[in-house]
Parts: sequence; structure tokens; C-alpha cells
Amino acid sequence: MNGAINYTYGFSHGVEWGWPIAVYLLLAGISGGALIVALLVRFYKKQHVDTPLLKAASLVSFVTIAFGMVFLVGDLEKPLYFWKILIHYNFTSVMSIGVMAISVYIPLTLIMCLYMFEKEILSYIPQSWAKIVEYFVVIMGILRKLRPLIEVLSVIFAVVICAYTGFLISVLVRFPILNTAILPALFVVSGLSAGTASASMIASYFFKEETHSSDLKTLHTIEWPIMAIEIMLIAMLFVSLLVGNEFQQTTTVAFKSGVFATLFWVGVMGVGFGLPLVLNFALGKKLAHSHAAFYLSGLASVVGVLCLRMFIIYAGQTFGV
Repeated sequence: MNGAINYTYGFSHGVEWGWPIAVYLLLAGISGGALIVALLVRFYKKQHVDTPLLKAASLVSFVTIAFGMVFLVGDLEKPLYFWKILIHYNFTSVMSIGVMAISVYIPLTLIMCLYMFEKEILSYIPQSWAKIVEYFVVIMGILRKLRPLIEVLSVIFAVVICAYTGFLISVLVRFPILNTAILPALFVVSGLSAGTASASMIASYFFKEETHSSDLKTLHTIEWPIMAIEIMLIAMLFVSLLVGNEFQQTTTVAFKSGVFATLFWVGVMGVGFGLPLVLNFALGKKLAHSHAAFYLSGLASVVGVLCLRMFIIYAGQTFGV
């Protein structure tokens, strides 16, 4: 075997899972990661008010998972029949388990948005819709009593969604880069990285949170350990291939040469890790604390995670048995 599959045989359309799945994996990771970090900050600081960070994270989590589902369903061979997945479950299938988790997670993100924007929603409902307002107030009264439970469940299912995206593709046993237990952990941590960056930027831009506020300083403090763990997991993935069997060793060429190596070293390592480090530590304190550096660093983190998803999806499917 020479490592790369000729997809004229086997997958009929080249790489079976292409960029729409990579975008879905990114959006699902952002959704889960943003909600996890914001709610953990709320629990840790014992906050009793809805902070700009929590509002931003709730909005980001719902919007990104909703858009992610558009990409996921759109990539199906028969997208108009996606509803059948919702009524036919196979409890031995990772896909079915993931669908069940998403079916719970999306309503949770919607409820979190209702908590955050209840007043805004009421202000936009026309006064002529008095009956709808009445129903909405009653529903919110019930949901407020359940809020502690909803928040805990949101964190649990956010972690499940981040990990599930890794489990979903790690079951492909013919592809060594994909078929590894490291992948779910890597997807959770990279989701935290992209989610932290996204929630921070949205909180600052749309909800006028100061970039040096207490909450954003907390996120800025934890993003470096998250990045370090992410790099460690990527290194573990590479080493596991390098010390594996003869075929696994051939797949390491994806990290060394060709378009995949360029995507990895320029997109993942250069933009995703290198640029934030340079902006924060190598260009002086004044520039590091500027708004331009804040947004550019956040965007670089998100782009880096997208490049990581693209690398894993494309390189992973290109080198198989």
C-alpha cells in the first residue's frame, strides 16, 4: 500500500465528507465551547445576573448549532428526508446517539437565549398579540423555576456535542488519522478554544463588554492552558501514528509535505497558534491590549480551529486502508 486511496474506487465523489462537514464540526465546537466556558465562569464566580459574556455565549451557541445543522443536513445524500433520522434510532450507532444528543441540546440553547433576551422578545411582540404575550409570560415563569437544572444540563450536553463530533469520525476504522481515541478529546479542547474566542468577540462587539473586564480577563487567562492542551493532543496524535504499525507511519506524510502539510503548518500552527501568541506576547504591551489585537487574535483562533477540522477531515480520508 502506498498510503493514499484512489477515490475512483470506494468513495464515489472523491472525499466522502468534505468542507460542509468540516464547517459543521467547527460550528458545533464553537457552540458547545462557548456555552461551557460562559456557564463555568458563572458557576465559579457565583454570578446571579446575566452578564454580557453569558448573553453572547447563549446567542453564539444557538446560532452556530442551528447553522451547523444546515451544513450537516445539506451534506446528506437526501437532505429532504433528514427527518427520518429523528424517528428511527439505532442505539448502537454513533450517528443515532449524536442525533439524540443534538435533539436535546438545541432546545437547551434556545431556552438559554430565552432567559437572556426575555425582555427584548417581549418588547418586540406587538401589543395586539396579547394572548401570545400571556402564553409567553406563563412559559417563561415555568422555565425560570427550572433554570438551575437547565444550566447544568446545558454544560453536560455541550460537552457531549463537542466530544460527539470527534467520536462521529473516529469510528472510521479504515483511516488511521481519524480512528484514534485522541480525536474526541482534541475536538472538545479545540471547541473550547474557538468557543472562548467567539463568545469574547461577540460579548465585546455586540454587548459592549470591556475587553479588559473581569469575565474576559478570566477567559483570556484560561485560553493559554487550553491552547497548550490542544497542541499536546495534536502532538499525541502525530506520535501515535509515528510509533504505530507500518501503514500508520506512512500517514504521517500528511504532516510533512503537500497541501495537507501546508494547511496544517500555515493554517493550524501559524494562524491558529502562532498569530495569537505573537499578538499577545511579542509586539509589546500596548499593542497586545489594543482592540485590533483582541479581535485579530480571536479570529485567528477560530480560523485555526477550522483549518484543524479541514486537515483532519481531508487528510484523514485521503490516507486509508
